[in-house]
Amino acid sequence: MQGLLFEEGELEPRASTTTKPLYRDLSELYERSRGCTQCRLASTRTRFVFGEGNPQARLVVIGEAPGADEDAQGRPFVGRSGQLLDKILLAVGFRREEVFICNILKCRPPQNRNPLQDEIEHCLPWLAAQLELINPDMLLLLGRVAANTLLDNTLSMGAMRGKVMRWNHFDCVVTYHPAALLRNPNWKRGCWEDVQMMRRHYDALQHMKNNP
Repeated sequence: MQGLLFEEGELEPRASTTTKPLYRDLSELYERSRGCTQCRLASTRTRFVFGEGNPQARLVVIGEAPGADEDAQGRPFVGRSGQLLDKILLAVGFRREEVFICNILKCRPPQNRNPLQDEIEHCLPWLAAQLELINPDMLLLLGRVAANTLLDNTLSMGAMRGKVMRWNHFDCVVTYHPAALLRNPNWKRGCWEDVQMMRRHYDALQHMKNNP
């Protein structure tokens, strides 16, 4: 199995960081970030959508931005796309409360338009701080915008799916955003293949950590 999924050296453990985090924990980070007014979205949002889940999660799921339901409730991935995401995760053995779920942007762009570059630049430090505190083993990136942003490329979904990619010492798997799957049900098979691959890689990482 490993020969199919991993390149040479890919399973080497990440070097531990000795840099002291800027925030004590996610609660402090939330209090510092929830009143953010660094971009235009602060004036149009209803709720700041920080993210939710296990603060010690080994898997962090990252989407693009909150939608209308998320903006109304202040929670990531609720509504139909959130229900589908829960089913996708559960199909490969992850309950929602076991992982941490968030977005690149913490505020909804009007009419769900794509995030603008300056909005991304203002919001990325909040995401970076979340990941520093959680320090997961893997990231599941949902959709092209989230993947292009974090992986710093302009590749298509087809070019990013089906492999484990690296970003800032994190192992990343890219798959379709649940909202895209609702519009294009024929993509569900590809998503199923992606998350199965992610689960195999995740299990291999846990085995390596538990059997040094």
